[in-house]
Amino acid sequence: MAQKQSVYECMVIYDSNKYAQDATKVGGQIAALVGKLGGEVLVSRLWNDQKLAYPIDGHKKGTYWLTYFRLDGSRLVEFNRDLRINETVVRSLTLHVDPRLVDALVEHAKGGLRPRAPEPTVGAPERHIEMPDLEEVGELN
Repeated sequence: MAQKQSVYECMVIYDSNKYAQDATKVGGQIAALVGKLGGEVLVSRLWNDQKLAYPIDGHKKGTYWLTYFRLDGSRLVEFNRDLRINETVVRSLTLHVDPRLVDALVEHAKGGLRPRAPEPTVGAPERHIEMPDLEEVGELN
């Protein structure tokens, strides 16, 4: 009898040096692991590459990778164990996603949702606030 699959969010910090050597191979590790365990990847993408707040096992920089996936909950222990023994993974965190939030989080991770202008308060004159396109903003220094 098949177990009900839940949706999980996994943030992995990869060793930046190993990611730079073969980004395709390292970036595909989570999807391969989820597939091996009988799950389905909803979205998997590079989140950021940055200096760590504090060194972790001698690493001062990390490549953050975000993945949303559907997996049988009984396989989650094996998933997390495989991440712990993977030498390209510096740190990882896997969270269960509330079913009411799945669609919005996955769409946002794909880059589909844009910020909305705040609702006007009662009695205040209406103002139109132009939200910048995220691609036009660029990096902040």
